[in-house]
Amino acid sequence: MRLPYVIGNRWDELEGVHPDPLPRVSVIVAHYDQPAELERTLHALAAQDYPRDLLEVVVADDGSPGPVEVPDDVILVGQEDRGFRLSAVRNLGVRASSGDVLCFLDADTSPEPDYVRELTRLPALLPEAVTVGRRRHADFSGIPPTAPVAVAAEGRELSEPSWLAEAYGRSANLRRADDRSYRFVIGAVIACSRMLFDEVGGFDESFTSYGGEDWEWAHRMWQAGAVLAHVPVAVAWHDGPEWADRDGSGPDRANAQTLRLQSSVPVPGSAPRALWSGAPDVVLRVRGSHSAAALFVAADSMLAAFPRARVVADAGAAAPVDDPRVTADGTEHDARVVWEVDDPVVILDAREISDLVRSVGTDDVGTVVLASVDGAPLGVLRSRRAERRAKRWETEQAFETVQTVVGGVHRLRAAPRVEAWVGGWGGPAAFV
Repeated sequence: MRLPYVIGNRWDELEGVHPDPLPRVSVIVAHYDQPAELERTLHALAAQDYPRDLLEVVVADDGSPGPVEVPDDVILVGQEDRGFRLSAVRNLGVRASSGDVLCFLDADTSPEPDYVRELTRLPALLPEAVTVGRRRHADFSGIPPTAPVAVAAEGRELSEPSWLAEAYGRSANLRRADDRSYRFVIGAVIACSRMLFDEVGGFDESFTSYGGEDWEWAHRMWQAGAVLAHVPVAVAWHDGPEWADRDGSGPDRANAQTLRLQSSVPVPGSAPRALWSGAPDVVLRVRGSHSAAALFVAADSMLAAFPRARVVADAGAAAPVDDPRVTADGTEHDARVVWEVDDPVVILDAREISDLVRSVGTDDVGTVVLASVDGAPLGVLRSRRAERRAKRWETEQAFETVQTVVGGVHRLRAAPRVEAWVGGWGGPAAFV
């Protein structure tokens, strides 16, 4: 019996496997005032080799100034024009749809005949799969919208973004995805299960300018335990050049997108280097009642190693410092990684623990049970991805759990010497 999950991001274990029976697929086409492009895309969808009785097409219009024409068998929904609202209109299209698998296209991106079948294969097999197709580019000016898209593109191909192709190559089509692989999920050519879309919450409708809404969504899906996969054989053709070659794609727009995302994606490489992000990336959770001295050293050493982390003690514990990153209220943070300890710890050398915190949840390992070099328990590192998978499937088997000895971290004694810690002298004997 095939399980509804794979360990980590191992979607390649399902190579050659096809869903039986096929699911009902809803294609959500986001549109704004592109009648010719929309007509081409709808013709391309009508030519799909997916069973027509299992394929639903929904055009979601973002307030076009004129009438929107669609065939009788296409659902049309729309919202009033209040500026750029791509997230909201995609969500509107989903609400009007009925398929078990959702496939998103932009109106100016026309799929080849096997696109829907190829892109939805993994989401049909794995409810956690988020797939991204290959968006190619061509100049379709002067070509009738009824022309088969692959034929229309012959001799009119435009360049593809090299950075994207290189990323897919390095990651084996996202098989080796990590916390920053959201950048390789392009909203015009994605698919996922309705189950995961609804659970994670759809696109963030606070995005009201071009760019970033797909990356924020992809990161949120990844953190919820999604399996990311690039499907290069699922090809859709964008009418016009890639983003970097379009008017208005200069540094101002790129900067605006990065600034918008930095508060939503708190992982290193995306979040600020020193400024606080809107959400913590790592949390040290200290259970039980401990001395103010032990909590102080634990918190200070944790924040020295991970300056944008949070330290949370159980409610009622003695607050050791006046620092908003340290609380004694038992708050549960939805962080990328939670390090839970029963006894406070001190980090004297952060190299090994930093590597573990960075990697947990990005490969097959979702939980790490830690011990010091002298055998003392140092708590448990657990990724949000592993936590969400365990809750979803009621099993710990969707990620691996390992036991690891980590150097440079020690369990604190009940009354460590605070003056030795702040003064930087005494060595482990002052604390352990």
